Amino acid sequence: MASQKFVPPVFDNPFLNIEELPGDTIVRKPEPLIQANSDPNDTSLVISKDVDLDINKKTWLRIYVPRRIIANHDDEKLPVIFYYHGGGFVFFHANSYAWDRFCQGLAEKLGAMVIALEYRLAPENRLPAAYDDAMDALYWIKSTQDEWIRNYSDLSNVYLFGSSSGGNMAYHAGLRVASTSYKELEPVKIKGLILHQPYFSGKNKTESEEKLKDDQLLPYHAIDKMFDLSLPKGTLDHDHEYSNPFLNGGSKHLDDMVARGWGILVTGVSGDPLVDAARNFANFVEEKGIKTFKLFGDGYHAIELIEPSIAAVLFGATRDFISATRN
Repeated sequence: MASQKFVPPVFDNPFLNIEELPGDTIVRKPEPLIQANSDPNDTSLVISKDVDLDINKKTWLRIYVPRRIIANHDDEKLPVIFYYHGGGFVFFHANSYAWDRFCQGLAEKLGAMVIALEYRLAPENRLPAAYDDAMDALYWIKSTQDEWIRNYSDLSNVYLFGSSSGGNMAYHAGLRVASTSYKELEPVKIKGLILHQPYFSGKNKTESEEKLKDDQLLPYHAIDKMFDLSLPKGTLDHDHEYSNPFLNGGSKHLDDMVARGWGILVTGVSGDPLVDAARNFANFVEEKGIKTFKLFGDGYHAIELIEPSIAAVLFGATRDFISATRN
């Protein structure tokens, strides 16, 4: 990314004034939600549909496929990207406007099948609920008879991609997969993780968290508050395995990722309070022996949702990462 000044947009930021209510819930203001579009004759470049995952948990999946694949009855098998949206584990949905548009871009620019997970939010469902939902989705794709999955997906080339708290999810879902036997998820084969501005923090704040503690998008107090709301009840501080990946020298299952030959792409931008944690994480997993790819530049948290030119850089890096790690 070229060095330049990026000014964060002004919008009604839900992270700034989180209102807690009795009964382990918070106030969430209405937001634009986008319906799926499964019409192959539509002019859009990507079509999508929603499928239930677990009706009791109210979890579901939105599947995106480039329209040309279905419209042309193409038999091309697409790499699969599981996508986990951001929002500090407490806000937004798979069909929120910004995340839907982002996933359409991923499917179009990468020529991939993107599967966005609607997972349970905190504080109503604290971690590890979201990680459990991510695993449910992987077991679903393993055995489903869904027509799109059956006809268009290459289950031997699957990637876990998450933004912000979704990046945290991609990492922890990856650890869980790595801890299982190779046959547990067959024919699904994970090839790598894409951690887009991942949401990691701890009791001791990084230099970027201190420097940008009054950031207008993701200030210091918001980072702490959302972990307060999402970590398991009774957690004493943010040096928890779910928030601090460096705790006790890191997970023992990082060695399992190395053994499986996975790659990890880590991204961050200079104006994001989380950037030092992301950079430290990238160096950390690289030292552990994982094939590590890095994309660091200028901008603010979640800039790729707002700036098309920066999203294009991320999509390009992701395309190159998939090319380097797939069969």
